[in-house]
Amino acid sequence: MAASSRNQGLTFVEPRPYLPAVIDLPTDCECVLLFDGLCHLCDGGVRFVVAHDQAERIHFAPIQGELGRRLYAEQGLDADAPNTMLLVTREQVFHASDAVIEIARRLGGAWKLAVLGKVIPRGLRDAAYFFVARNRYRWFGKHETCLMPTPELRRRMLA
Repeated sequence: MAASSRNQGLTFVEPRPYLPAVIDLPTDCECVLLFDGLCHLCDGGVRFVVAHDQAERIHFAPIQGELGRRLYAEQGLDADAPNTMLLVTREQVFHASDAVIEIARRLGGAWKLAVLGKVIPRGLRDAAYFFVARNRYRWFGKHETCLMPTPELRRRMLA
């Protein structure tokens, strides 16, 4: 059972650290990033990953889509009120600040230096992550519906 914590009146459920084999990732796909497809900040993060993941190892699925909803729910999270992105690999699920660090590590190059962020205790990193997550719609805006992906992103979207 996933553990939960309370933070300023909101309940955040920590995803289980391992995901049973629920999807067959394409052979060229090391992982899938589940993101809030209504969030401007999250869309910007996806565009950043697309621009910097030259090997195209990271694929994407909006939490509002069928696959995203299912994988999010399997981690004990509510897809109707997403509060964290998830990076799903064949062996493990990363969430919140761990997902950000793992994404940067997988981008390679100088981005690998993001692993130095792990010297900051996870509780502090996640507190900052969830502070931004709680305010992301107010600060960056929200789409009414998921945007149509660019052709480059469409190739890497999993339904």
